[in-house]
Amino acid sequence: MIFHGNRFTLRPDAAPEQVDAALESLRNQGRVIPSVKSFVVGRDYGGEYEWGATYVIEDLDGYWEYLVHPAHLNTDRIGLPLVDKFVSFDITDEPDPQIGAKIAELHKLRYDSMPDIRKLVAGLGEYSGSAAPRPSEAEVS
Repeated sequence: MIFHGNRFTLRPDAAPEQVDAALESLRNQGRVIPSVKSFVVGRDYGGEYEWGATYVIEDLDGYWEYLVHPAHLNTDRIGLPLVDKFVSFDITDEPDPQIGAKIAELHKLRYDSMPDIRKLVAGLGEYSGSAAPRPSEAEVS
């Protein structure tokens, strides 16, 4: 199993109705993406972030489905413009020592095939973690 998580802080000028729509879109991902087995979206306590979301996915095929599903892309398109600081992480019980590199490769493939998403990610104030593009990937031509 892969537990894919995001923690984020919003821009101070993010309109409340936009924030509500983005949070509902995050919840919708958990409801409609078939590979998501369970999820939580809510306030993040005990750190420097305001919000968080975690999705439980069985395997890399499901992870890819999650990454490219229209519900996830919708969240990226309406939510990322509101985000200032973002971190992603993956926790897994998968014994494959290459699982981290394989997850990173899936994110790279997504950024390579979706320049609009790559551009949104490049516009974040701060982005780190398993899904963060390497500097050359985040550059927008």
